[in-house]
Amino acid sequence: MIRNVKIIALDQSPNTDGIHVQLSIRVTISGNSIRTGDDHISIGPRTRNLWMEGIRCGPGHSVSLGSLAKELNEDGVQNITLTKSIFTGSDNGVSIKSWARPSKAFVRDISFQNILMRNVQNPIIIYQNYCPNNQGCPSQSSGVKISEVTYKNIHGTSATQVAVTFDCSPSNPCKGIRLQDIKLSYLNKPAQASCRHIGGTSTGVIVPQSCL
Repeated sequence: MIRNVKIIALDQSPNTDGIHVQLSIRVTISGNSIRTGDDHISIGPRTRNLWMEGIRCGPGHSVSLGSLAKELNEDGVQNITLTKSIFTGSDNGVSIKSWARPSKAFVRDISFQNILMRNVQNPIIIYQNYCPNNQGCPSQSSGVKISEVTYKNIHGTSATQVAVTFDCSPSNPCKGIRLQDIKLSYLNKPAQASCRHIGGTSTGVIVPQSCL
C-alpha cells in the first residue's frame, strides 16, 4: 500500500515516473499527490488487482497502462481501477499505450471512474501505435488485446480539441469499451472524439459525441 505520499519532479525532467507497478498483485495506491516529468503512475506487465483512489496528478504525462508489448512473450494487465482522482495540466489523463509490434500481452477488466480533468491535453486515450524514433516497429501492428475497459463519470476540460482518442491496433481491435456519463469541453465548447479499430457501447450523457 502506498498512501498519502507526495512526489515531485520538474515538469520537463525525463524518465521521472512517480510510481511504477509491475509483476505485482493486490497493490493499493491512495491519497497521493504526484507532479512529475513523466508518468504519474505507470503500470507494467503482470499487474493484477491494482486499486488507485484519490490521486492528484499534474503536471506530468498520465496514469498509464504501458508501454506494453516491448517483448513478444509479455504477460498482461488485469483488474485495474482508478477512481476519485483529479488531473491538472497533464499531457494525458487516463492512458493505455502499447508498442506497434507483436506481443502476447493483454489488457482487460479496467475501470476509470469519477475523474475530474482540468486543462488536460488528452483526457482519454488508447494508443497502440507507439513507435518512438521508428525503431523496431515500423509497418507492424500491436498484438496487445484490449478488452472490457470502462470510462464512467469523467468530466472537465481538455487542452486540445480532441479529448477522446481511441487509436487501437488494426490486427487486434479494442473490444468491449464502455463509455458512461462523459462530459469534456474544449474552450467552453463540446470537445471531439476520434476512433480507429474499436468496438463498444455508450450510455448516459456523452460529450464529446461517442464515435464507438
